[in-house]
Amino acid sequence: MTSLTPRVALVGDRSPAVRSHTRIPGLLDALAERDRLVLDAYWIPTEDAGAPGALDGFDAIWLLPGSPYRSEAGALAAVRTARERGIPFLGTCAGFQHAVLEFAHNVCGLAEAVHGEEHPDRPEQVIAPLACSLVGHECAVEITPGTLAERVIGTTRTVERYLCAYGLNADYQDRLVAHGLRFSGTDESGQARLLELPEHPFFLASLFQPELSGDGTRPHAMIRALAAAAVRHADEARHADAERAVSA
Repeated sequence: MTSLTPRVALVGDRSPAVRSHTRIPGLLDALAERDRLVLDAYWIPTEDAGAPGALDGFDAIWLLPGSPYRSEAGALAAVRTARERGIPFLGTCAGFQHAVLEFAHNVCGLAEAVHGEEHPDRPEQVIAPLACSLVGHECAVEITPGTLAERVIGTTRTVERYLCAYGLNADYQDRLVAHGLRFSGTDESGQARLLELPEHPFFLASLFQPELSGDGTRPHAMIRALAAAAVRHADEARHADAERAVSA
């Protein structure tokens, strides 16, 4: 039977040196106390995320910052699992980068596509060094009207915090878009900062880190939206279980 409390996989190599990781427990508490969104969260190291069945039974997957991951393959497996199974997904910072990379590999057919941080000497860098590092910066994000990002964040312009030096190589953007990926937020120069999959129940990723919003006592709208999507997924799974039990 499906768990009564939605289960969320926090995929990443947990470290006290990664500021967003240290924020997660407080954000989960705030979701429960302020928003009545209670989640059963499990940290899944990237080395484990690609193992058969590692992400079975989860109602949401959050691919967290902290690259280079100990297992790039595990991070990509987490994205693919969420994308193909319709599991609510949030990717932040490196999660955004690896969502792009997984889509390039498995949807666009770019088998040689790489992350420039992991493979600096290889040519097909779908994720490449930013012209200007965003480590420690706050920058404006312009959000496309009518997108999931706008519905979640509630505005067409926001200011967000970054701790990254890699992003989408714009040379690949048209091919990714042609295969169904939507870039729904940009910086003021038009560089991609948010992505989503329109045909997916909830698939959203940002190059910025919503974990670092405010003082950590009120979760960012994107984190609340993931939690709400996990609740819906768990409810749908319980309903499906009940229907199977009746028809058995």
